[in-house]
Amino acid sequence: MKKLLIESHCIFPTQDIMKTANFYEQKLGFKAVQYLNANEPHICLYRDTTEIILTQTNGQKVIPNRDLYGYGYDAYFITKNQEELQEELVSSNVKIVRSLDLTDYNNKEFVVEDIDGRWLAFGLKVIEVSGGM
Repeated sequence: MKKLLIESHCIFPTQDIMKTANFYEQKLGFKAVQYLNANEPHICLYRDTTEIILTQTNGQKVIPNRDLYGYGYDAYFITKNQEELQEELVSSNVKIVRSLDLTDYNNKEFVVEDIDGRWLAFGLKVIEVSGGM
């Protein structure tokens, strides 16, 4: 039997778990479910089929991938209808870092910045249709 990976969840440590959860609910349209009394307190954020798990840092500041490594997003969400989603997030006053465009790696994507400075990309690979064989 072939073993398949089914889904993936982002895990975002944050200094202020409630402030970050509120941002994701109010600005990005996620629904927060709190598990703050668990042995490992966390908040799950849900939107459509996507889940993000927030955990509390021990006071450490969030350092985005681009600051740690020189480039890179902190999460990449595969999505269709990027135009409508970008408009929704602009209307919610979310900071757009890169507007919707076709990348040099053939993805149609846009990038936003969350309240902790993370860069979140929303995109999809553009399928090239070539001539017959």
